[in-house]
Amino acid sequence: MRAALVLLFVVGVMTDVVHAQAPAQRAVLVTGASSGIGRKITESLATSGYFVYAGARKDADIRELSAIPNVQGIKLDVTVPADIAAAVETVRKAGRGLYGLVNNAGVAVISPLIEVDEEDMRYQMDINVMGPYRVTKAFAPLIIASKGRIVTTGSLSGFLSGMLSGPYSMSKFAVEAYTDALAAEMARFGVRVSVIEPGNYGSDIGKGILARRAARGQTTEGSLFKQEMDGFFGRADNTADPSPDDVAQAALHALGDATPRIRYMVVPAEAQARVTIQGAITRLAQLNQGQKFQYSRDSLVAMLDRAIARAATPR
Repeated sequence: MRAALVLLFVVGVMTDVVHAQAPAQRAVLVTGASSGIGRKITESLATSGYFVYAGARKDADIRELSAIPNVQGIKLDVTVPADIAAAVETVRKAGRGLYGLVNNAGVAVISPLIEVDEEDMRYQMDINVMGPYRVTKAFAPLIIASKGRIVTTGSLSGFLSGMLSGPYSMSKFAVEAYTDALAAEMARFGVRVSVIEPGNYGSDIGKGILARRAARGQTTEGSLFKQEMDGFFGRADNTADPSPDDVAQAALHALGDATPRIRYMVVPAEAQARVTIQGAITRLAQLNQGQKFQYSRDSLVAMLDRAIARAATPR
């Protein structure tokens, strides 16, 4: 009998030790979590064992997100400082800390740059550029305390631009610069920073473009680019594009891998990768062309080789 009691005591102590040593569940905040890429990232993180604070603006979306295991929906409009402050307080009071932040909330404005009005341009920048800035700044103390991760959803449009996509591309080019500067600044605190550049995946961003134009009573009548705009808006609904599962996997890697990459280009078709890389190379050639210290092809190739080697080396 005594031996049995001793055995039970030892097992109990061992169990307590195991429980004491079990890693705490890591918490991640995802903005723009109600649909599309944000919803897929939220679901994938929750399934993988993270606890997710899922930001959304509508009460119905918050309730729906909260019904997912390991997810707590919270009211979060990235343009409203009071929402952000309340979200910080919610996370602090929960006591889990915050290991990861996914700045995913985003919108698109499609319009010629010589015709887009200032209200639409402010709307574009307020969400896509100022949004990540506001949210990251507010949650930085928690992320630094956990030596965690920050991930922002960019776009191939952060490297490519063209007719009608100027406002959106401007915002996503800004996200690329934001990532580089933030990564350099946060490195001293042990915080890793990444950006994901998705290609054409299914989301509600196209519906959002059309809904905003309808709400503001905008038409293509009188536009110098009417034909091009009519063509774009006729195919703006991209919900039939491939599910963004690969984007969610990139977010999982950026948040959980020991050596996350600073950039993740994720595309469903090779042509999207090719045009993006070609665009970056074209810009490099234009930058080098005719300048006082122009580099030869061999010098450029040597620079490229060194850059490839550095990119392959874990940070």
